[in-house]
Amino acid sequence: MDLSLLQRLNRERAARRGCILITDIATGAQRLVEEDTDISADPLSAELGARFRSGKSGMITAPSGGQSFLNVHVPPPRLVVIGAVHISQALTPIAKIAGFDMEVIDPRTAFASPERFPDVPLHADWPEEIIPERVPLDRYTALAAVTHDPKIDDGPLIKALAARCFYVGALGSRKTHAARVDRLAKAGVSEADIARIHAPIGLNIGAASPAEIAVAVMAEIIEVLRKGEPQPAPVHEVVA
Repeated sequence: MDLSLLQRLNRERAARRGCILITDIATGAQRLVEEDTDISADPLSAELGARFRSGKSGMITAPSGGQSFLNVHVPPPRLVVIGAVHISQALTPIAKIAGFDMEVIDPRTAFASPERFPDVPLHADWPEEIIPERVPLDRYTALAAVTHDPKIDDGPLIKALAARCFYVGALGSRKTHAARVDRLAKAGVSEADIARIHAPIGLNIGAASPAEIAVAVMAEIIEVLRKGEPQPAPVHEVVA
């Protein structure tokens, strides 16, 4: 591999940005596609988009008939949960099994205790004080706000949208979310960004208990990671 290409690849990986190294099997020619690259005119655009979502490397046949190997480099997905509540406790083992790194943030020390969360990084701080300096957000991060407290949830939701997190979800009924939409709009968040928030959070599976809601949330996060944002998003309500 060309040294400059290797340096670019390593730089992207160190910054938790996805990239795909394309090798033409017939000629050995290589090129690197970074996640910020405009791939709309690339002959492999559909395949590249799918590979960025799946994270899977493999051989493909180009429209021209030639074969290429796509070596996909994407960082491991992360889940940042705002709120050390029962749903978050149930999410901890589910996220681990699904291969997600997980962190929990909650300034309420009665909730954010090591006894309740012994197996994940826990921050008993206000989210705006540690995001993004100590808890960075990026396109391979999902953020789930589950405190039901606007003073705690709204700030990280705004930061997650600005960071282009692949998934942004918030707990609450449709009425609760309508009030949230009004607050975020007044804070200057665009209509398009607000529309990216999954609220009520989780797939509509009729979840009722904290454990069931955690399953619904994790399922929705995986769906968006692997398939992209659904168009249009289904309307549903999860009661918590």
